[in-house]
Amino acid sequence: MPQSDDKRLVDLAARVEREDPHFARSMSSGRPTRPRAYRRARAWWVLGTGLVLLTIGLIMPDGLLIATGLVLSGIGVQLFDPYPPRTDGQQRHPAR
Repeated sequence: MPQSDDKRLVDLAARVEREDPHFARSMSSGRPTRPRAYRRARAWWVLGTGLVLLTIGLIMPDGLLIATGLVLSGIGVQLFDPYPPRTDGQQRHPAR
């Protein structure tokens, strides 16, 4: 027996509230913000800081600055992934 559309909408709203409460509150207030998957300011800051440290480490041959720059750049690139690995064991996949 198929579920009613109301039940599906309630389930969808509960899932959105659980995954991204900031986005769900902004939608209910009438002033939508970007979903968490598209907020990338932190990723840009981490990537930029890592590249600056890497460049400084290459100009002034300092292994610690180079290593720190590489690590921060890797973290910054990882933050751009819109579908991070899930901890509940389910496969990740883009929304269809």
